Amino acid sequence: MLLHGSDALKKVAAAGHALPGFVAYNLETIQGITAAAEAADRPVLIQAGSSPFKHAGRDALMRLALDAAGHSVAQLGVHLDHSRDLDEITACLEAGYTSVMVDGSHLPFAENIALTKEAARRARDHGAWVEAELGALPGDEDVSTDAVAQTAAMTDPRQAAEFVAATGIDALAVAVGNVHGFTKDPVHLDLERLAAIHEAVPVPLVLHGASGLPVEELHGALARGVAKVNVNAELRRAYLDAVRATLPSALPGSDVVSVWAAGRNAVRDTALEIIGRLIPHSQGNA
Repeated sequence: MLLHGSDALKKVAAAGHALPGFVAYNLETIQGITAAAEAADRPVLIQAGSSPFKHAGRDALMRLALDAAGHSVAQLGVHLDHSRDLDEITACLEAGYTSVMVDGSHLPFAENIALTKEAARRARDHGAWVEAELGALPGDEDVSTDAVAQTAAMTDPRQAAEFVAATGIDALAVAVGNVHGFTKDPVHLDLERLAAIHEAVPVPLVLHGASGLPVEELHGALARGVAKVNVNAELRRAYLDAVRATLPSALPGSDVVSVWAAGRNAVRDTALEIIGRLIPHSQGNA
């Protein structure tokens, strides 16, 4: 069933855990994410967004994600991730997306506000909630690299308060040492900065680049206002590892179905494990 409104985000924020946003590129990754949400009986976001559109095509991937969410027994939102294009945002909202992320983090502050404010207006017109980003993350959304966090790109708490007040967004993605993709060395979040941002803004926070993040760092973020966590690289790696392992037995008979199924099941298992990670140990399955 489609997860409408920002209530789920607010609910997990109040409970001290987080809503997972899993990036989907094709039918198999959507199926794996959906199966994980059903097995865990937890709300999940299918993030069929700007980067995956380049591979699958916007209309095709939108229909796959919305159909999977609409027919599942799980609570599934369909989220547009990292969009810089108001026309793309509008198309996804008109198709039925439950939330969108407008990414003006590359723009000067005033221009980021203007873009984000317009995206928020359009989202409200369609009953969807909107996420925006302030600060910049190193790394690549689609290709894991040995990126290193850059202090200069981190989110400023005072600027964050001004940004949220000016734009009317529902969630704020922050840069606090997090990195897109895997890194050579463990990532250490600036939890003091994150706590200051949480105190300064009245909306839930979003952590991008959570793949491979140590659990203690992740739970530290959840305790400081993070209520949505994006995961991409871990699912990609699980998919490719499963495909690589299945190919030797599949190639002689051209058994492509077994390869696709292995990738799908690996995404399911990895997403299910990550969902469990987003519940602090002290809460168990509450």
